[in-house]
Amino acid sequence: MASYSELMAQAQTLMAQAEQARKDELSSVIADIKSKMKQFGISVADLGGAASGKKPAKSKSVSAPKYRGPNGELWAGGPGRKPEWVRAVLASGKSVEDFRI
Repeated sequence: MASYSELMAQAQTLMAQAEQARKDELSSVIADIKSKMKQFGISVADLGGAASGKKPAKSKSVSAPKYRGPNGELWAGGPGRKPEWVRAVLASGKSVEDFRI
């Protein structure tokens, strides 16, 4: 019976051979795929992929600030939770419109 180290060496040799076989077959497989795509008029987009391989980056929309707080804080006045300084202004009885830029 073979020892652990002998079996590991055989496994590494087999993995190296498998990788080499994959590399050898890869170019012929790619050529075959390309020829079939050309034959049937299939594009990369038809396969659900992008031609560049990258997805476009999502852009984050940024609104221009409409209000400036007492310490120079900026706020666009959009939906969502109001900043602490706006809540403090409203709690003190003032209007946020007093801070419009």
